[in-house]
Amino acid sequence: MTSDIEWRVEPGRIDYAEALAEMEARAAAVTRHEARELVWLLEHPPVYTAGTSATDAAELLDARFPVHKTGRGGRYTYHGPGQRIGYVVLDLRERRRDVRCYVHALEGWVIAALGECGIEAFRASGRIGIWTLDQAGQEAKIGAIGVRIRQWVTLHGFAVNLSPDLNHFAGIVPCGIAEFPVTSAAALGKSISASAFDSALHVTFSPFLNALNA
Repeated sequence: MTSDIEWRVEPGRIDYAEALAEMEARAAAVTRHEARELVWLLEHPPVYTAGTSATDAAELLDARFPVHKTGRGGRYTYHGPGQRIGYVVLDLRERRRDVRCYVHALEGWVIAALGECGIEAFRASGRIGIWTLDQAGQEAKIGAIGVRIRQWVTLHGFAVNLSPDLNHFAGIVPCGIAEFPVTSAAALGKSISASAFDSALHVTFSPFLNALNA
């Protein structure tokens, strides 16, 4: 039930390493049945994170911000102001124990929330992340997905570009995909606050959970 899941909105920017440690601790407590599941919405100071597939140093073009290695799947990603981060700690032992189903449902949740905000987003075959058409009509990445599942408890989640400085992405090859640009709601002419996007996530949360319970 959605009422059994804690929703936490971080009031200010939180350091990536601090958030990672807290998320890891919460996931361990959920695994032990000692804590509620969690959706944690937040924002980080500028940072590059290296997922478990980030083995090519050529994808880190300019380490202008701190670089943190992390246990999530994927390659290099940027986090920073103007980006909405969602860390999702769910117990899949109580749902479908299916990694692909979970990732697909997570993508669908973010796409639905963007739709609530007036942005048509979609999946792209063979490319990870959340995509949309930029103002030139080119496919562009507006959100990143990176997850880890440990003992069937989920960690990490998504990052959606509301109004970040897109120049900050130039220091990396985002998720190893160089041939497509990165965009944001602001670049598409949409002014979406973090609180407005949080509300959209609330509205579209039940279908996400239903997909995991099917």
